[in-house]
This record gives sequence, C-alpha cells and structure tokens, in this order.
Amino acid sequence: MNEMYIISFNSTHQAIKCDKLFGKNEMDYTVLPTPREITQSCGMSIAFAIEDIDNIKQMGVPNMPQQAKKEIQCITIIGEIEGHYVGNPQKKSTKYEHIIPMLYSIEENEDIKGVLIILNTVGGDVEAGLAMAELINSISKKVVTLVLGGSHSIGVPLATAGDYSFIAPTATMVVHPIRTNGLVIGVNETFEYFKKMQERITQFIIRTSNIEREELEKIMHSKEDLVSDVGSVLIGKEAVECGLINEVGGLKDAMNKLKELIKESNNK
Repeated sequence: MNEMYIISFNSTHQAIKCDKLFGKNEMDYTVLPTPREITQSCGMSIAFAIEDIDNIKQMGVPNMPQQAKKEIQCITIIGEIEGHYVGNPQKKSTKYEHIIPMLYSIEENEDIKGVLIILNTVGGDVEAGLAMAELINSISKKVVTLVLGGSHSIGVPLATAGDYSFIAPTATMVVHPIRTNGLVIGVNETFEYFKKMQERITQFIIRTSNIEREELEKIMHSKEDLVSDVGSVLIGKEAVECGLINEVGGLKDAMNKLKELIKESNNK
C-alpha cells in the first residue's frame, strides 16, 4: 500500500473548498472520514499520495492573509462524554483529552478574553466530566455556558461551571444520583466510594450555581419523573427557578452576556 498524507480541516466549509480545488487541478485524492487518531477535525479529511506533495504545495498561497484576532472562543460539548475508555464509534462523543488541551491553549492566549460553551450532552464518564468542569471553572477567562437540547447527568456540573449560564426554553436537564454499569462488588466500601463521588459532584454544583443543597437533593432523588430511575427532568425555566441555571435564553443572549462580562473585566 502506498504511503499517504492526510489533510484534516477545522470546518466542513474548508474541506469542501479543498475538495473543489483538488478536483479543478485534477489531483489524485480521496475524501474520507477523519481517523480517530487525529483529534482536531470537522470529521472530514482528504488523503493523497506522498509523491504529490510538491504539486500540493504549488497550489497553496505563499503569503496567507493573517486572520483577524478574536476575543471569544466557542467550545461545543456534545453527545456522550468519553473518559478513560473509548466509547462506541457509532455514537457522537466529546473526548476530555481534546477539551483539556483546548482550555489550556485558551488560557495561554492573551487575545482570547471569553469562552462560550454550548452543551447538548447525554452525560457520560463522571471523572472526565467533573475534571472538565473543574478546569472550565478555574480558567481566568470569562465563561458563559448555553444548554441547547439537553445537559444531562454529569452535564449538569458542566452547565454550571461558567461565570453565567443560559438554557434554551425547550432544553432539558436530567438530574439524578450517579450510577454505574458492569460488575459491582456488594461491600460497604463500594457504597462509601459512590457516596464520596456523589458528594464531590453535589459540592461542585452548589459552589457554582444558586441552588441550595436541600433543593438539589430533593430533585435528585425524586421518584415522579423517571420511570426506571430516580431523578428529575427540568425543562427550560424550571432549571432557572430551582437555581441551577441563571437565565433562559439563546445564542444572542449568551453572546451579549459574555461581551458584557468581558467589558466589565477590562474596566477593572
């Protein structure tokens, strides 16, 4: 098999433009899904033979125009939060090993003043989700979170991790105690471990939102909303009324609030 180069792209728009350019110049190439080993990509890549690298270079622009500096960085947390084990490749997922270096890069970048985090997640790995939430909460940049669709399970502390939070009117949040899959050893130590893990999550949510412990534990252990589990489903304004989320709103509201927070920070 001939050795190949793979080009990955930040957006499908870039990938389509490159596809058209290669086709126009009659290059021998293949459009394929981005391999899992490549962490930063829109999911679409182009592969070409190594011997064609000089032809590819000649199609490039020697002096690329500088991109305009941006104050706000957007991060999306979608699907299942993937932790120490690789998830089902058929499912959409957010990998914590992608988010952590991205947040580090944002913290190091002096041009970026704020971060907008858009959430639509079913939850996932508790340790990974909580680690991401702590990192989001600890960066010096202003952070606004926006829940679209849903932010369930460990997605709850991720939604409260910023300086201010929004939820779309139709978005939901499922709040329930931690759970596990697979083998469970039925000893007291296992119960104590789950108890400590739940306390870590509870403490974080209380610290980063306006909800009281009693209210959080009440909705977390409710038996009225979920058929085969304990917990509550909060829709839009219900998440605001109980103190989990600051405000009901959408993208425009989240962007305006983030710009307001950045302006206030600059004036200090």
